[in-house]
Amino acid sequence: MGQQEKVATSLAEAVSDGISASLTGVDAELARRYPGDPGTRQPVHTVYVPGDTFTAGTVRSWGDRALKALDEHAPDAASLAAVLGIPDELAEAVHDRVRAKLEREPVEDLRIDFEDGYGPRSDAEEDEAAARAARLVSDAYGNGTAAPYMGIRMKCMEAAVRDRGIRTTDVFLTGLMRAGGLPDGLVLTLPKVTYPEQVTAFVQLLEAFEKAHGLPSGRLGFEIQIETSQSILAADGTAAVARMIDAAQGRATGLHYGTFDYSACVGVSAAYQASDHPAADHAKAVMQVAAAGTGVRVSDGSTNVLPVGPTPQVHEAWRLHYGLTRRALARAYYQGWDMHPGHLPTRYAAVYTFYREGLEQAAARLAAYVAKAGGDVMDEPATAKALSGYLLRGIDCGALDTAEVARLTGLTRADLDAFASPRRGGLTVTAP
Repeated sequence: MGQQEKVATSLAEAVSDGISASLTGVDAELARRYPGDPGTRQPVHTVYVPGDTFTAGTVRSWGDRALKALDEHAPDAASLAAVLGIPDELAEAVHDRVRAKLEREPVEDLRIDFEDGYGPRSDAEEDEAAARAARLVSDAYGNGTAAPYMGIRMKCMEAAVRDRGIRTTDVFLTGLMRAGGLPDGLVLTLPKVTYPEQVTAFVQLLEAFEKAHGLPSGRLGFEIQIETSQSILAADGTAAVARMIDAAQGRATGLHYGTFDYSACVGVSAAYQASDHPAADHAKAVMQVAAAGTGVRVSDGSTNVLPVGPTPQVHEAWRLHYGLTRRALARAYYQGWDMHPGHLPTRYAAVYTFYREGLEQAAARLAAYVAKAGGDVMDEPATAKALSGYLLRGIDCGALDTAEVARLTGLTRADLDAFASPRRGGLTVTAP
């Protein structure tokens, strides 16, 4: 073994103790501001449905319409692969899983919209629609027909619609409480946030509601929609979105990019308003950096090109949507918006191809890391965390099976959770 080295030091323990004492405040701030990913399931998309058209059958209707589009325009694996450029060796697995997903869980996250998709209505009409939404959401969670995540997008905190947004939030949440309580998958979305003070105001609203119903402080979280340039760069040159996360006091769950409002805000012509425009890339990059480590997730926006009409037109829209979704996944935007049932086949085709094409390599790298087996890539703990997160996202959305991941890695779901985040847990699904 060789000669044992003699260890000598020059500093008294008091030096280390003093340094630790001086950093106590920083340690606390790091823990508060950057707790890491919450470890819950992140949906791959958010579907927006106007408050006046949402029904008890909306989720199933979207699935049925998506299946009809798939059967009409890409009835088998070969035809879907030909349209989208899916590798032949993945085509059948992706096609079968897409069909199974549309039959079992067509929508992962549904937002009942009382903002742009709903528009201005009389107070009586919006009151009734908000109360009806609460009843239908509660019923859906009770009878097992709900999407894993559901909630509303209320009107924003700007002066012209502030009172209406506050009232709709109150009516909806009160309706849920009267129907049995807040569901675990409840999500609220605050749109058109420009100043951190608007986030603070929404926090005050939620705190008041929690107090009125004896709920634990912090029970209600919400997403912040980034739809204005001022939410990215404030007048003083700071990143306003980072201040918004701080203003949410731990309640922010997501940052959602609003493709068309943001594009219009910075002067992009209508023909070029898309999620891959340089202006969009800049905004989302700032959002991503601001949210990193905070536990707040970033979502891409949508495309307004709908897959409707004759088959060649549908295929063109599908290729666009598939390409934008794959582009977002490569940039670590694991969620986006879908605006039409016809977008669901390509949403899931893109997501499933992304996870299945990387399955064997990711599993092999993680298994080698665990076994300290080396290989041609020298991975670190941060990479093991990323590999585990990749596999878990694939399992959660149905792209991968728990059993096949276990076979390839030798790891259980609990093992993957531990690598990805000590806080992982929450909603999961059983893959087909």
